[in-house]
Amino acid sequence: MDKGQLYVVAGPIGNLQDISQRMRDVLTSTDLVLAEDTRVTGKLLAHMGIKIPQATLNDYTNPHKIAEFRDEIAEGKTIAILSDAGTPTISDPGTQLIDLCLDSDITVTPIPGPSAVSTALSASGFFAQRYAFLGFLPRKPGPAKKVIEPLADSSFTLVLFESPHRFQKTLALCAEILGPRRYVIARELTKMNEQIYRGTFPEIPTEKQVPHKGEFTLVIEGSRKPLDLE
Repeated sequence: MDKGQLYVVAGPIGNLQDISQRMRDVLTSTDLVLAEDTRVTGKLLAHMGIKIPQATLNDYTNPHKIAEFRDEIAEGKTIAILSDAGTPTISDPGTQLIDLCLDSDITVTPIPGPSAVSTALSASGFFAQRYAFLGFLPRKPGPAKKVIEPLADSSFTLVLFESPHRFQKTLALCAEILGPRRYVIARELTKMNEQIYRGTFPEIPTEKQVPHKGEFTLVIEGSRKPLDLE
């Protein structure tokens, strides 16, 4: 029996017009969609007019269940991973299954699309050829400092995800450790209330300047000398 394959499908991060034709074609021909939250993915599939079985794959999925998904693909099924928003495995579940499939010589095919990381970087105006994606920092200041402090002198642009209720504390912590750098708050990317706010530490925006609502991606400029334009 021929092996199936695993598709890693990037979905929209907000604007449904970012759904690609290739994404539609792959999901239409897939046997099973693995969703971070089947309710969220179900709405997306319904919007596309696609009826297909779903199963849950998230941080709480038992490793034995993940191995079963791998076995189903090895037996000929075609399965797609589709996270709640953006590109799977970029701060989203799916890495374990991809790892198992590659170790088993199963074809893994990425279907590229939106990512909050690259979208925020592209609109930041900062040097993006070298960057470090830190995901969500630990909630407690001590562990969070341990993540940021080694990057204090780095020229890498830093990208973080944060909640609307914690982004000010995270920016203040970064300002304390990194000093007077420029930063960008990318809020509600691709959505109706999208906002790109740029500031410089230690200044932190008020709620009037940046509402505490929506999804936040923070981009912090690396340590480097300013361009000499004279």
